[in-house]
Parts: sequence; C-alpha cells; structure tokens
Amino acid sequence: MTLKSFITALLVLCVAIFAQTGAPVAPADSARVPVADADEDSDDDDVPEPPADVDFEVSTTPLVKGKTGILAIDTLPVNEWDIPTKRNSLKYAMLFSLLPGGGQYYTEHYVRGGFLTGIEGLLIYDVFFNRSYQRDRLLDRARPFQDSVLYFTTKVLEANKNKASRDSIATYHAKRLEFLERVRAQSDKKMEQEDVRKAEVAWLIGVHLYGMFDTFGIWYNNNYRSTEYRDMKTAVLWGLLPGGGQIFNRDFGKAGLVYMGILGAIASVSTSQNMVNYYLDRKHLVERESPKSDEYDRITERITYYRKNRNTYIWGGVLIYLYSIADAAVDALLSDFDNPLHMAVLPNFEGGAQAVFSLDF
Repeated sequence: MTLKSFITALLVLCVAIFAQTGAPVAPADSARVPVADADEDSDDDDVPEPPADVDFEVSTTPLVKGKTGILAIDTLPVNEWDIPTKRNSLKYAMLFSLLPGGGQYYTEHYVRGGFLTGIEGLLIYDVFFNRSYQRDRLLDRARPFQDSVLYFTTKVLEANKNKASRDSIATYHAKRLEFLERVRAQSDKKMEQEDVRKAEVAWLIGVHLYGMFDTFGIWYNNNYRSTEYRDMKTAVLWGLLPGGGQIFNRDFGKAGLVYMGILGAIASVSTSQNMVNYYLDRKHLVERESPKSDEYDRITERITYYRKNRNTYIWGGVLIYLYSIADAAVDALLSDFDNPLHMAVLPNFEGGAQAVFSLDF
C-alpha cells in the first residue's frame, strides 16, 4: 500500500467513526414496531418528562469569524512564541529589561534571556576589557619605535647642523624611516581595532534594544493577543518606516530585530568609511615618499578591503529594510491564520461531518 492510499483510507475511517458517534442511535426493534402501535401502547409513565427546571439553550448568535460554535475547537490553545506567563506587570517587565536578558527572565522566558545575557556579556567583555587591553598593548609596542624615530630624527638634524658626511645623514635617515614605518604599522592596527570596537558598541546597543522590544512584545501578547485580520496594504504602508510594519502587526520583537540590524549596519558602514579615509591619507603620504614600495601595495589592499566591507553593510541594511516590508505584508496576510474557521471539521444535520476550509485574499 502506498503512502497516499494509506492516508486516504485513514481519513475515510476517521470521518466514518465521527459520523457513527454523532448520529442518533435508534432502538434495535424500532423498525419492526408500527408507529400506530407504539403510540397506542405507550403511556405517559413510560416516556420520561424533562424536568421543569431544565432550560434548553438554543443559540441564536450567528457564526462569527474566528469561532466555529464548537467549544472544543474554539478553546484550542494557540501556539505562540511568547508562552503565557502570570507576571503581567509592564512596569517591572520594562525595569528588568534594562539588564541584559532581565525582561525575559522576569516573564519566564529563560532560554531567550540566557541567549541575550550571553551575547551581551561577550560584547561587553570585548568592548570594555579586551579591546582596551589590546590598545594598551599596541601603545606599549609602539613606544620604543617612537623613541627610536625621535632619536634618529635628532641625529639627522645634528648631522645637518655639523655638516657631517652625506653617507652618515643617509644612514640616519634610513634608520628613521625604518622605525617610522613600524610606528605607522602599529597605528594602523590601533585604528583597525578601534573600528571593530565602535561597530561592536553599535551592535551591543542594538541587541539590548531588541531585548527591550521583545520584553514589551511578550507582555503585550500575553494580555492583548488577537487573531483579527489586519489589512496587508496598510501594513506595507506602515512598513515604509523601518520597523513600522512590525509594530502595526504587534510583532514588537521583530521590530527590535529590524532596528538592531539597521543600527548595526549603519554603524558598520560609518566605521568602514572612516577606515577608507584613513588609509587614503596614508596612501597619499606614501605616494610622495615611495610609491613603488611594499607599503604602498599593502595600503592599497586595505583600502579595497574596507570599501568592500562598507558596500556589504550598505547592501545588508537595504536587504533588512526590504525584508521588513515583505515580512509585514506576509504577517498581515496571515494575521488570522490561527483562526479555527480556516480549517475545521463541523457536524452536519444528517449526523455526519463536513470539512470547512476558507482562505482570505
């Protein structure tokens, strides 16, 4: 038996079982007993009267969107990213969100809080401790080279003043240039590390901003969760503002992700452009001294590298913006996807069952 035929048989069996349980069961002898005889032989004592205090409620409310009229279906839990929590204080939730992952811990979303604490903790360590240590280390390495540059610069000036031989002056000048290149190499490393540090600060702010938006989204979905349909065109118009479509759809956590991505992309573009400008100045300086040296080729390669980084982050920011618009449209289109009326099995008046499926455009 193929998989398709097995699934078809299983569906037929389920519908048949549902029809048997939903249909009224008649007595076995009812087909052989005439209706007239049954009326003559029966008395009032044989047919139990319903109690006077029983009130048979007949629903006259029309079937509304989002409800099937079947309690077992209408009360089905909705699968949510934001699990229900009894901690519904907005004030405490936002106060705890000032700490890395604190809002998620307060609202009992411990896994998400753990991820945020870990990511923010690593960024805080790298920005405020590791990068500071690396900067101090580079300064310590560059200090002897700076002293050597100062020493040989003094020698060159003294040699010119004392009218020393041209060979001595050339030797002192060559040594000065050698140590000067080492100082510049350390300065290049320092600038590159500063570029990374500034970008990490922006991403750290973005991650923390996402945590605060996500905390508010958890609180909102636990108090005002709704499967009402939202207009897709309106969501797209709101989506023209970065994160506006997500806020319109009440997806505040996604809005925080959009802001985090755009903020990080803008900061990375800015820092990469700063490095391009720095190496362009270095290139112009080397062009006047030795345009055919290895240093000139290295600087040209670094300019190309940071231009590629800048362009990559520009395209990344544009893609995040376009994705936020598309995400807002899709979420609005599927805003009532959890509506049970979209796919439901309903009883009919003949004792069987019927499948109902609706799709809104």
